Amino acid sequence: MQDTQLYQQILGLEHPWRVTGVVMKRERRTIEVAVECADQVWACPECRQRAHLHDYETRRWRHLDSCQFKTILVAEVPRVKCEEHGTVTVKVPWAEKHSRFTAYFERLAIDVMLECSISAACELLGISWAEADGIKQRAVRRGQARKQATAMPRLCVDEKSFGRGHDYMTIVTRADRLKSATVEYVGEGRDTQSLDGFWRSLTPEQLKSVEAVGMDMWGSYLKSTRAHLPDAERKIVHDPFHLVRYLNQAVARVRIAEYRTHKAMGDDRLKGSKQLWLYGLENLPERWQLRLEQLQNQKLKTGRAWSIKEYFRDMWTLSDGRRGAELLPRMVQLGDSQPAQAHRGRRAMLHRHLERIIQVFAHRLTNAPAEGINNKIQSLIKKAYGYRNRLRFKTDIFFHCGGLDLYPTLSQC
Repeated sequence: MQDTQLYQQILGLEHPWRVTGVVMKRERRTIEVAVECADQVWACPECRQRAHLHDYETRRWRHLDSCQFKTILVAEVPRVKCEEHGTVTVKVPWAEKHSRFTAYFERLAIDVMLECSISAACELLGISWAEADGIKQRAVRRGQARKQATAMPRLCVDEKSFGRGHDYMTIVTRADRLKSATVEYVGEGRDTQSLDGFWRSLTPEQLKSVEAVGMDMWGSYLKSTRAHLPDAERKIVHDPFHLVRYLNQAVARVRIAEYRTHKAMGDDRLKGSKQLWLYGLENLPERWQLRLEQLQNQKLKTGRAWSIKEYFRDMWTLSDGRRGAELLPRMVQLGDSQPAQAHRGRRAMLHRHLERIIQVFAHRLTNAPAEGINNKIQSLIKKAYGYRNRLRFKTDIFFHCGGLDLYPTLSQC
């Protein structure tokens, strides 16, 4: 088989495209494959109406390597003149519009960039950073264009720090995926308008399909969700994680105050116990179990505050949601009545958000999927040594966490 016939088969070209020559440039370690179009009847690639040949334009595309040699497709691509669209370039079957890589090469590049940093991908593929970034941006645009408006019953809303200081992005995560959560929306900031953009992007049918939305107690997200989501109060779920975090902070404040009081009297029993009170009972190291038991038996205010926190944590494991919904208000009252005042400053917050906290028993939804996405995003930031461009930051989030169909169609090759 001659080299032209071989590459005709490798590229899968059909009439009117054919390979006319193959040239090896050993010193450059490249193989150039010349392709031409033999058709004499032209149609506009936009409207498919009859058009007249205007001229030819020489273009080059990078293809998969051949025997460790960089393979380049070179073609005289016809440009036709359409009465409606003017002068446009005929579409080639092996690559997408505006791309200088074949569909096969782009698929390989996408797979490599999904597994490693863009710098490492550039080194492995032998392309520039700008070329790799262009492949990534086309992949995300392609995936978003293919995305269908489907039902989204379970969502999580959270923020992610973009840079230094209070510079945040709003991340909406879809939590009903069978394999893993996916990012549905990335908005600027974390105010009401940041989340408004997501709700406005949904169709009325999608809004009706939402069954539960997990979020923290940030007022801006609450305001936006109430304004756009039908029957929002029944669907908003506050993650117990944030409540337990507040309770841990309360325990820490009680310990500090009690430690200072005892230290002034020459009693240092609480010295070095900071980490001890932050553990959950099931995670407490064995070497510290005896000391915790001894401190608990001494009826310290810190011990009572820690017990309240543990009671709260135990409730989320109840299989009977109705029982949990009955116990939670009682636990809040118990926290209010403790002499240790472990929940001072948090009582108003608990009472204000109690109904939405209880919703966790009805929907069994937490912000764990959003936290998992945040961990993935943080690894992207670490891999890229930070981002200065918000658009590229969003592109990377959708590329790695969007669950999009990123690949070009192989029938184009």
